[in-house]
Amino acid sequence: MGFLTRHAALLQLHFGILLLGGTPLFSKLVPLPALDIISWRSLFAALALAGMFLATRASIRLRSGRDYALVVGLGVLFAVHWVTYFHAMQVATVAVGVVAMFTFPVMTVLIEPLFNRRPPSSVDLLGGCAVVLGVYLMVPAFSLEDATTQGVLWGLLSALLYALRNVIQRHHFHRYSGGTALFYQVAVVLAVTAPFLSRASWQLPATGWALLLLLGVVFTAVPHTLFANALLRHSAVSVSLINCLQVVYATVFAALVLSELPGSRTIIGGALIVGAAAFESVRSARK
Repeated sequence: MGFLTRHAALLQLHFGILLLGGTPLFSKLVPLPALDIISWRSLFAALALAGMFLATRASIRLRSGRDYALVVGLGVLFAVHWVTYFHAMQVATVAVGVVAMFTFPVMTVLIEPLFNRRPPSSVDLLGGCAVVLGVYLMVPAFSLEDATTQGVLWGLLSALLYALRNVIQRHHFHRYSGGTALFYQVAVVLAVTAPFLSRASWQLPATGWALLLLLGVVFTAVPHTLFANALLRHSAVSVSLINCLQVVYATVFAALVLSELPGSRTIIGGALIVGAAAFESVRSARK
């Protein structure tokens, strides 16, 4: 029975990562600015999570006023991370945006020592150098007028914000489940982005609304819940390695659905970045 439980959790994890790999497609399929997509994504994800909490009668009350203030800050970081991530894929390609954003594991191991008041190790710095080299190979020309350069820069900003959010959540918001943390953060994302919705949202056809509903429920609330459940049965090392498949899934989906084929420089640079991310994830988890 234990094996079946672990096996089921592993299947859930792979399915969750597969869904997250399909998320970038919506940056191209939904004809809206990145901020609008993220705002509606947050609304539908929050409603789905609220329904899940009501069905399970789970309490989502936080323990202190400090925690409510903290989750607002985390939500703001999450909002800007999501918007810049989707914008990176809209100005460049899905592969460029995803690979650039996946520098976040290495950024995390470089940032986290600052919270522990110790310098990063030489091995972590070496991983950072590998990421810099990977980014260099991805960018064909260092010009702000170049679409790939813009995509990489927006992706790197998104990765930095995501790394900051993850480190702060790990150190100061770890007492709550992944579902609870996600619910409050998507609620904050909605509150931050909704006032800036463009008129295009109200002119969206029915197919666009269907895609947004799919993104918020199936490709956001479901995979994040599966991801949190998998951590109860599998080590952080396994989860970190499997999470790196998200880059592969996203690139394959973009090629099949959007006919976006990554160039050789993106593939080589991406291999360096994902390799460094996988190595740092495993090394950090083992610590």
